[in-house]
Amino acid sequence: MDHDADHADEADERSLSPVMDRNPSPPPDTADGAQGEKVDAIGETVYSKHWLFSTLTRLIQMVSKLEEEDSDDQVQLSDDDEEDLCRVWDMAMDKDVAGFLQEFKAADILLGVIAKSRCPRLTEICVGILGNIACFPDTCQSLSKNEDLGAVLLLLLGDTDPPTLLETSRLLLTCVSQKDVCAVWLERIRQLTSVCTSLCFIMCSSTNLELLVKVGELVDKMFDLDEDLMKSWITAQSREDDDGERRLNVVSSLLEAAKQLRTESPDGLEAYLHILQLITTTDEGIRTLAAPDGPGRAVWDFLSVVVCEDLCQPEDPPLVIQEQKVLLVPALAVLSALYGVQDQWTSTTESCLPLVGSMLRVLQLHSEYQQNKTAGDDTRDEQLQFLVETTVEFLAEILNHITKEEVEELLRKQYLTEKTCLSAVDSLLPQFKLTLEHLGTLLSDADPRLADEVRKRFSV
Repeated sequence: MDHDADHADEADERSLSPVMDRNPSPPPDTADGAQGEKVDAIGETVYSKHWLFSTLTRLIQMVSKLEEEDSDDQVQLSDDDEEDLCRVWDMAMDKDVAGFLQEFKAADILLGVIAKSRCPRLTEICVGILGNIACFPDTCQSLSKNEDLGAVLLLLLGDTDPPTLLETSRLLLTCVSQKDVCAVWLERIRQLTSVCTSLCFIMCSSTNLELLVKVGELVDKMFDLDEDLMKSWITAQSREDDDGERRLNVVSSLLEAAKQLRTESPDGLEAYLHILQLITTTDEGIRTLAAPDGPGRAVWDFLSVVVCEDLCQPEDPPLVIQEQKVLLVPALAVLSALYGVQDQWTSTTESCLPLVGSMLRVLQLHSEYQQNKTAGDDTRDEQLQFLVETTVEFLAEILNHITKEEVEELLRKQYLTEKTCLSAVDSLLPQFKLTLEHLGTLLSDADPRLADEVRKRFSV
């Protein structure tokens, strides 16, 4: 499936430890003289092999000591241990260091630490280190061959610690974003049904905005790459797990996360709206949304509010169409898909009038934006063009069923003005002549002057 709003280079994302907001300082010197320093350096970096060895050795000893203690209580890292491990985390952003860690079998060490850890912060750091190692194709390929590591990381999605969940989601997104290994990870995810349950639970219940955004990007990438996986998760709501518990509804979980992001982090909505758009491209998705007890009405109501209240407001400048297209495209695409199955929610077109107003405004802003472009700028913006096409088709579908009373209401609320009307006419021609003839007939009684303007534009 094509992703019309691809996330930019997820695989190149680097994870800085939360305590660092700059490049890490080199570890302490451990060799005397320039030659010694060169031998001890990792690749072309100034980082010390000896220091890294000793830190990882200390990590192994730390976990072995914890394992010997007969207790399930959580423990805390000492300040010195945390500082050194965070330094390793940040060093792993360097390709030479990531390769060296991989050669040193650091993945196996970190896997052992994660499996035995009783310290959430330690688990988070270890997963973060692995996430940075995975940012490079060669090291990611090596990590992905480790079946035990793959299984443990997917099970970590059921953890209760938000920072650990964030680093785990980031790591998995990095892996499924790399073409050479994505198939391996998607197959593991298909086989482990708890992944769906865990991600749905996070989306339903988490208040951590950064985590919700990252989980949305992960699900978006998985669904974009694997339609069969998406279909199986959509239909899984009708089945029960092996223990008899009903699975969480994927669409409803997506909607809960989207609602929270709408009010607190609107930029994080993009992935969730695109996921809903992907779902409506399948028969299984439409059937789920259209079911009498399905989530379709809730999705319709939510997206209507997003489009009508959050995007393209009357006082917005034309440039806003460029800024908001990433949200408008999927939102209007989903609403258009749902329009054909929403008879059970509303018996008239009247409830769609605010949407009509928003779509008229989108076409007007697009027209003004095109007029304001620099002379000679004929660059084709495919996403913007897709927005116009989606808007025009959806608008035409509603206008085909509109009544005289509803046109009068559009005029009264100033959704339909001379500017918005003529912009719409230009956009609807020549494909939707019958739609415009219907609108012109209704306008003849409601606003004869505007009807004449439409006819003039139509004749030209």
